[in-house]
Amino acid sequence: MPVNETRPNAPGDGGLRGGLYGQVSISSQRLKPGRRLLYRIAAPFVTGLVRLWWRSCRFRVVVGAEHLDAVLARQPSFLPVYWHQHHLFCAQYLLAQQRTRPLRVGFLISPSLDGELGAMIMRRLGGHVIRGSSTRTGALAMKEYFQALMREQVSPVLNPDGPRGPRFKCKPGAVLLAQLSGRPLLPLAYAASGAWLVHWDKFVLPWPFARIALAIGAPLNVPRGVDAAGVAQYQHELEQRLHATFRAAQAALRT
Repeated sequence: MPVNETRPNAPGDGGLRGGLYGQVSISSQRLKPGRRLLYRIAAPFVTGLVRLWWRSCRFRVVVGAEHLDAVLARQPSFLPVYWHQHHLFCAQYLLAQQRTRPLRVGFLISPSLDGELGAMIMRRLGGHVIRGSSTRTGALAMKEYFQALMREQVSPVLNPDGPRGPRFKCKPGAVLLAQLSGRPLLPLAYAASGAWLVHWDKFVLPWPFARIALAIGAPLNVPRGVDAAGVAQYQHELEQRLHATFRAAQAALRT
């Protein structure tokens, strides 16, 4: 397929196939047959493992679900935001809400060959895949996010500290995207009764059968006319709201 040709969305595949990243990952970096076969075997295995992990843990309480309902009542899409370390169960919660709410959740997956496995897994879990890299192709990733929000009505997940940190520090991308799109930022966090903390950011990997409490904070809207100093203030405000949302999840777990 030529690089300048755009593939239409495949019905039911849960992925956004159009745009630059779909072309880069599928066209110019074709998987070799051996790796493709390996990924096709690994994807259902890993998907099953993730689902088993999710099912072994129990959601004790969800705090602030009314904020999600209020956002969806006003806008067809929004910007879910949580720290990278909270990905496992914040993602699980959002994916589960697609069954009962008018919600389509998107996830940024690297356009590299290695990212193809992650894309396969996310589609199996019901997520909508956006191919891109926040570190290597930040401006183009922003464009893909914007198109997903406005054209596809997908709510793309944002990890404002990014895959490389610094931990618990918001980069400007989330605020800028909210400003550009007019869509609200919705903070999420979860706490577990027991968990391993792994990797640089203390990624939270709950123990099997742990109790989970998830909190959703009030949405944050960023006006279009905000200048650079204002963007920095909103970054700080988003950090504070994410910390407060995590404290709310911790408190709910103790009650």
